[in-house]
Amino acid sequence: MEKPALVASDVDGTILGTNEQVSEYTAQVVGRVLADGTPFVLVSGRPPRWVPRIANALGATGYAVCANGAVLYDVGEDRVIWQRGISPVRLHDLGNALTTAIPGSAVAAERVGERAADIESFVAEEEYLHAWPDAHDVAPRAEVLGHTAVKLLVRHQGMTSGEMAAAATAVLGDEFAITYSTNAGLIEVSERDVTKATGLADVAARLGVAADDVIAFGDMPNDIPMLRWVGHGVAMANAHHELLEVADEVTGTNDQDGVAQVLERWF
Repeated sequence: MEKPALVASDVDGTILGTNEQVSEYTAQVVGRVLADGTPFVLVSGRPPRWVPRIANALGATGYAVCANGAVLYDVGEDRVIWQRGISPVRLHDLGNALTTAIPGSAVAAERVGERAADIESFVAEEEYLHAWPDAHDVAPRAEVLGHTAVKLLVRHQGMTSGEMAAAATAVLGDEFAITYSTNAGLIEVSERDVTKATGLADVAARLGVAADDVIAFGDMPNDIPMLRWVGHGVAMANAHHELLEVADEVTGTNDQDGVAQVLERWF
């Protein structure tokens, strides 16, 4: 493609190394992108509370698409511009349907306030085994599902995320958006038509950039809609096979600064 007018990147497994840090090399290249006046947008499954540390390491102060497209966050202003949540009524129906379809699973909900750290945003039932055990509140299922949430997370230690997504799709169809950013027994469910692509499309429209002029990087199935939407979609060498199949190009791994390798063509 020609020099991109907007750069978008997933976070985990893409812009971050396996040590969950931004390398100095990648930070330098992203700095050149920003110095050129080209917007750099983080597009992540993570909620806003996880974004400032990563954005600061990159020097990025613009928009971030969070929660797989359910939230648009302004990094520089520390402000949630909009969120597309699942209502409590739909959350209860969704949670019950999924735990019936996937016996032995447990649920958690991600909530968002007006700023990144406004509220205790991750609430899980006791059976939910979080990757960071001390990083969430524990509550009865009725409380977990009793408030509007930008996504419902479902975990099952004995299944792959792909297996869980297939079981969830069998009962939900296209009523909700189902995806995953790890294959370790965790799926993420958002309102229908909420994807990284819809969130990034809103950012591009705000900035007056056409989809064909956007380049995006990713590594997991939750990045598929985004890579299909942009003019040039780049998969990391460590990407899930489903993403590799839809990418226009494959770059190095996240530990090889694959994002920076591609961006150096223009910046």
